[in-house]
Amino acid sequence: MPSIVTDARTFIAERAWGSRDLAEIDGASVRLHWTDQPYVWHVNDGPEVFVVLEGVVEMRFREGGVEKSARLEPTDMFIAQVGDEHVAHPIGEARILVIERKGSV
Repeated sequence: MPSIVTDARTFIAERAWGSRDLAEIDGASVRLHWTDQPYVWHVNDGPEVFVVLEGVVEMRFREGGVEKSARLEPTDMFIAQVGDEHVAHPIGEARILVIERKGSV
């Protein structure tokens, strides 16, 4: 049965980075996250697609040991590959769609 998500712009989790599982596709999870706090620096064990749905996120990442950042606004995407160290810092509240290997950090 198909699903329709109509509250992506207003979804609020009980805690920062809380999420709602939307789907699992061939071992990948699709989650809607809400946050108002930074995540932690991490490296995924598989690719990750990070899509800002609502709000603004400063995505910090390291390339060759040098820290860089990009300001992501609604519809902007950050695509991390295996080994890409990164951390998301929302500016206020943000709602984010994350697609990554099931069980990834």
